[in-house]
Amino acid sequence: MVDKKDLDAGFTGTPVEPPEGLAKVVQSAASGVKREVHAVTAGARNHPHTASALLLSIGILAFGFGYLLGRSSVESAPRPYWR
Repeated sequence: MVDKKDLDAGFTGTPVEPPEGLAKVVQSAASGVKREVHAVTAGARNHPHTASALLLSIGILAFGFGYLLGRSSVESAPRPYWR
Protein backbone atom coordinates (compact mmCIF):
# COMPACT_ATOMS: atom_id res chain seq x y z
CA MET A 1 0.00 0.00 0.00
CA VAL A 2 0.97 3.63 -0.47
CA ASP A 3 1.78 5.79 2.52
CA LYS A 4 -0.75 8.57 3.27
CA LYS A 5 2.04 11.21 3.37
CA ASP A 6 2.99 10.39 -0.22
CA LEU A 7 -0.58 10.97 -1.40
CA ASP A 8 -0.86 14.40 0.25
CA ALA A 9 2.51 15.64 -1.00
CA GLY A 10 1.21 17.62 -4.00
CA PHE A 11 -1.90 19.11 -2.41
CA THR A 12 -0.46 21.37 0.29
CA GLY A 13 -1.44 24.61 -1.44
CA THR A 14 2.11 25.90 -1.78
CA PRO A 15 4.37 25.15 -4.75
CA VAL A 16 7.48 23.07 -4.20
CA GLU A 17 9.62 25.52 -6.17
CA PRO A 18 9.09 29.29 -6.24
CA PRO A 19 7.78 30.58 -9.58
CA GLU A 20 10.33 32.00 -11.96
CA GLY A 21 10.26 33.47 -15.44
CA LEU A 22 6.85 33.91 -17.04
CA ALA A 23 5.02 32.34 -14.09
CA LYS A 24 6.52 34.91 -11.73
CA VAL A 25 5.54 37.80 -14.03
CA VAL A 26 1.98 36.49 -14.39
CA GLN A 27 1.66 35.98 -10.66
CA SER A 28 2.84 39.51 -9.86
CA ALA A 29 0.55 40.98 -12.55
CA ALA A 30 -2.44 39.09 -11.16
CA SER A 31 -1.58 40.30 -7.68
CA GLY A 32 -1.43 43.90 -8.92
CA VAL A 33 -4.77 43.59 -10.69
CA LYS A 34 -6.37 42.17 -7.54
CA ARG A 35 -5.06 45.09 -5.48
CA GLU A 36 -6.37 47.65 -7.98
CA VAL A 37 -9.79 46.00 -8.19
CA HIS A 38 -10.00 45.97 -4.41
CA ALA A 39 -9.08 49.66 -4.28
CA VAL A 40 -11.72 50.58 -6.88
CA THR A 41 -14.44 48.56 -5.16
CA ALA A 42 -13.55 50.05 -1.78
CA GLY A 43 -13.73 53.55 -3.23
CA ALA A 44 -17.07 52.82 -4.92
CA ARG A 45 -18.40 51.34 -1.68
CA ASN A 46 -17.41 54.45 0.27
CA HIS A 47 -18.73 56.90 -2.34
CA PRO A 48 -21.67 55.30 -4.19
CA HIS A 49 -23.11 58.55 -5.58
CA THR A 50 -19.79 59.61 -7.05
CA ALA A 51 -19.23 56.17 -8.57
CA SER A 52 -22.66 56.07 -10.20
CA ALA A 53 -22.31 59.63 -11.52
CA LEU A 54 -18.89 58.77 -12.93
CA LEU A 55 -20.20 55.63 -14.66
CA LEU A 56 -23.18 57.53 -16.06
CA SER A 57 -21.01 60.33 -17.43
CA ILE A 58 -18.59 57.84 -19.02
CA GLY A 59 -21.56 56.09 -20.64
CA ILE A 60 -22.93 59.35 -22.01
CA LEU A 61 -19.53 60.34 -23.39
CA ALA A 62 -19.05 56.93 -25.00
CA PHE A 63 -22.51 57.09 -26.58
CA GLY A 64 -21.87 60.60 -27.92
CA PHE A 65 -18.49 59.61 -29.30
CA GLY A 66 -20.00 56.58 -31.02
CA TYR A 67 -22.81 58.68 -32.44
CA LEU A 68 -20.36 61.23 -33.85
CA LEU A 69 -18.23 58.49 -35.39
CA GLY A 70 -21.31 56.93 -36.94
CA ARG A 71 -22.53 60.23 -38.35
CA SER A 72 -19.13 61.06 -39.81
CA SER A 73 -18.99 57.76 -41.70
CA VAL A 74 -22.22 58.49 -43.59
CA GLU A 75 -21.76 60.16 -46.96
CA SER A 76 -23.38 63.52 -47.53
CA ALA A 77 -25.01 62.63 -50.88
CA PRO A 78 -27.59 59.83 -50.84
CA ARG A 79 -26.69 56.85 -53.00
CA PRO A 80 -28.89 54.10 -54.31
CA TYR A 81 -28.79 50.90 -52.31
CA TRP A 82 -27.55 48.71 -55.17
CA ARG A 83 -24.43 50.79 -55.94
